[in-house]
Amino acid sequence: MADSESDFEFYHYDPTMVGAVIFIILFFTTTTLHSYQLLRTQVWFMIPFVIGGFFESIGYIGRAISHTQSPDWALGPYLIQTLLVLVAPALFAASIYMELGRIVILVDGESHILIKKKWLTKIFVCGDVLSFFMQGAGGGIQASGTASALSTGTHIITGGLFVQVFFFACFITVAVHFDRAMTKDHTHRAQLAVPWRKHLIAMYIVSVLIMIRSVFRVVEYIQGFSGYLLSHEVYLYVFDSVLMFAVMVILNVVHPSEVVALTNGGNVVKNGWKMEKITGNHQRVMSDNSRDGMAP
Repeated sequence: MADSESDFEFYHYDPTMVGAVIFIILFFTTTTLHSYQLLRTQVWFMIPFVIGGFFESIGYIGRAISHTQSPDWALGPYLIQTLLVLVAPALFAASIYMELGRIVILVDGESHILIKKKWLTKIFVCGDVLSFFMQGAGGGIQASGTASALSTGTHIITGGLFVQVFFFACFITVAVHFDRAMTKDHTHRAQLAVPWRKHLIAMYIVSVLIMIRSVFRVVEYIQGFSGYLLSHEVYLYVFDSVLMFAVMVILNVVHPSEVVALTNGGNVVKNGWKMEKITGNHQRVMSDNSRDGMAP
């Protein structure tokens, strides 16, 4: 709908119902599976990830509602789809940051990480929270619906996205350095004892997907409401919807529960929905072996 004061248009196109419904179903399905995995494995650091999945589903419900209102769009559904789809990846990132800390603990690899493990999660999650609240504040300012508020909110959201990209780039750098250092340490028993690299590789993939999406969003908001990207709906689905759905599916399959269970014991996700209970204490055993000078 055009803003009453400035004739501002929420959309430059009629939001597609088909695309919205497809991703409502896809995100609801993978989020439901993540919820089941969370409850069965009790890997509580995945809670932000699950909330992000529900944000995605609700966001696309907002887009579906906007489709039914074309061309007289209401502010509520527009803000729901804008804000929830926008901030969901920040919640995904929070869980991914915490997973790296668990991998470091699992393989007794603190000597190979650039940031001490007691600060590792805190630094990146704090940066993620800052990004989340900046984007949320920008969306809150936009809630007034005036063109000036929408413009101001856009600038704050863009700043939040830059914060997200910065911290994510630093995180990827830290993870790659850790991976290379561990790989070079041929005496470290963790290389054969636990499948830590499988989870690190999955983390690389989802991190790159979130980074691509975040850079896309930065460019989109820099171009502004009249920019090419915001004026063409297809780019939202290609560079946001598809990528974020892939992130969720990848961690459905390579679930972090194995990292936690190998350390503390518990249920491990197998093939998405099946569970296998294993004992932990791998990190303690490896540390004991290291102190005893045992050969790999």
